[in-house]
Amino acid sequence: MQNLKRAFWGMLAALVLLWLLAEPSVSQSATFFALRDRMVQLSGVVAIGCMSVAMILALRPRWPERWLGGLDKMYRLHKWLGIGALVVGIIHWLWAEGPKWAVGWGLMQRPARGPRPIIDNPLEAYLASLRGTAEGVGEWAFYAAVLLIALALIRYFPYRLFYKTHRLLGVVYLVLVFHAVVLIKFSHWISPLGSVMTVLLACGTYAAILVLLRRAGAGRQVKGKITSLQYYPGVRALETEIAVPCGWPGHKPGQFAFATSDASEGAHPYTIASGWHAEQPNITFITKELGDHTSRLRHKLRIGQEVKLEGPYGCFTFDDDCPHQIWIGGGIGITPFVARMKHMALQKETPDWPEGQTIDLFHTTADVDEEALGKLAADARSADVLLHILIDARDGHLTGERIREQVPLWREASIWFCGPPGFGEALKRDFAVRGFPVKDRFHQELFAMR
Repeated sequence: MQNLKRAFWGMLAALVLLWLLAEPSVSQSATFFALRDRMVQLSGVVAIGCMSVAMILALRPRWPERWLGGLDKMYRLHKWLGIGALVVGIIHWLWAEGPKWAVGWGLMQRPARGPRPIIDNPLEAYLASLRGTAEGVGEWAFYAAVLLIALALIRYFPYRLFYKTHRLLGVVYLVLVFHAVVLIKFSHWISPLGSVMTVLLACGTYAAILVLLRRAGAGRQVKGKITSLQYYPGVRALETEIAVPCGWPGHKPGQFAFATSDASEGAHPYTIASGWHAEQPNITFITKELGDHTSRLRHKLRIGQEVKLEGPYGCFTFDDDCPHQIWIGGGIGITPFVARMKHMALQKETPDWPEGQTIDLFHTTADVDEEALGKLAADARSADVLLHILIDARDGHLTGERIREQVPLWREASIWFCGPPGFGEALKRDFAVRGFPVKDRFHQELFAMR
């Protein structure tokens, strides 16, 4: 999370600093309207900068994933940038429109304008001729962006509709690129700010086109076929095994993939619940009925059906040299731990984890399915993992204190958490106040892609 915050605030600070270098006279603005013109420029640069980086991250690039902690963290940054663009965009709109309203209401008086200076540069003159068009389309694009970003932030807005409407931000972004190119102060283009904005707008435009063509992540997509389906009614979860005979690069336990079984629904992310073995190229997903899409899966999927997979993604891969690991899986958050245990059971002769490393797995759940719990217990035995199952109605809620009672050497361990975000944050705070180095040894997957 620290790297996410550094990336977000660092980018905002860099854009503001570059703008100040390009506009050093901002503090000498003699009138309100002179200040207003500069604030319109600054807020516009920051807003389109946020949108540009968010659009680039929508391509799911590989290069920042390790530094940011995985694609789940990258999507958190993508969301922050979208919110940042929305907030700064509203400020930009208010600086542009607010003084006009005040003049119309008689609260302010617009200063008299002298004759416009003659523009000798033909490119600058051409851009100036497009100013009215850029302002008009930019205003409507702003309204569309507000609507689409707001819909993306409404959790109850169905995913299948979110998938379709969110792509329209690519069109909105392209219109706003035109708006920015025309209206950014011409002298700024030959400053360091102009160089950075040129790169951001060019990369963002490329990303928007790929998103609109549905080519995001295309280089990491393979085709597979469903080979088995098993439903666990007690926990309302479906286990799906998919054969991927060629093209899949392999994955580590704890990573996830996007799966598309219905083009109209789009790709959905699921944690992989199996290890990878090239001689048995199968991938297993366990999906819990948590929404309209997942609730329909057991009725829509069938053995032999072709699906498209994209990945693998994520850095929740259990890589550390701690002598002990504490795993915490809340509800369907048990999935990455199932994958890791299956991997460990098959790699006992040639382990790829530190010698002597011991593991406690805490699985807390409100739902009970004896067959599913039996399989979980068998996986734990095969991997030599000490399993603690807590059923809410019978055992109460899992707390940091209960974990520390069960694991006396918790100070020497690393903690790997996958489950409800609020539960994870509560546990992190609880361990932090007791001196546990949560920054370095508390790993939490932020499995929320919108």
